[in-house]
Amino acid sequence: MEDLMGIVKFDERGLIPAIVQDAEGGEVLMLAYMNREAVERTVKTGYSHFFSRSRNRIWMKGEESGNIQEVKEVFYDCDLDAILLKVKQHGVCCHEGYKSCFFRKWGSSGSSTIIEREIGPEELYGSAIIKKIYNVIVDRKIHPKENSYVSHMMKKGLDGILKKIIEEAGEVCLSAKDGVKEGIIYEIADLWFHSLLIMGYCEITPDDIFKELGKRFGKGGLKRGGN
Repeated sequence: MEDLMGIVKFDERGLIPAIVQDAEGGEVLMLAYMNREAVERTVKTGYSHFFSRSRNRIWMKGEESGNIQEVKEVFYDCDLDAILLKVKQHGVCCHEGYKSCFFRKWGSSGSSTIIEREIGPEELYGSAIIKKIYNVIVDRKIHPKENSYVSHMMKKGLDGILKKIIEEAGEVCLSAKDGVKEGIIYEIADLWFHSLLIMGYCEITPDDIFKELGKRFGKGGLKRGGN
């Protein structure tokens, strides 16, 4: 940290521009500014932090939306006055619902064209909503909030979360015995949520689970010739 802070050049306002790039696809996601504290927090936590010039404060990307950025690599340019973050983007980057903030293309006629499709509300189902909830859980783990249920459960630790999962699993069984579909759905949602809690606590991502399920898909579970 001392080496990086001694190398890069902050401007007269104490800021340095930071370009954020998708670590896998290489797409430029956003441009923001960092001060010394934002750089320190980014390196310390492994999640991108910036300095808001309009709000005059440090902010973590995704602190409200859950669309956090895991920093994989940090680069600086030849003039030492710009930083490049290569990140794993969780959810979308742009607050308008696009993957990248650079979703408008300038045309030769002076018109602009949207080159990336916005994510609609209907896509907040399936894996998208699972990832969005998980991202919020990770954010609450890193930055606890006083009135946050997730922060409260994280403070209880592993045993507290596991006890709640056992309780929710029992509720699913009782609801299934009652045979009321709406009740079963409600209790399974609770169980899934608390399963995401333990995943966040143990630093296991939804993609880790999806990959494991993918390995199992199409494979028979019964052995022939057994008794």
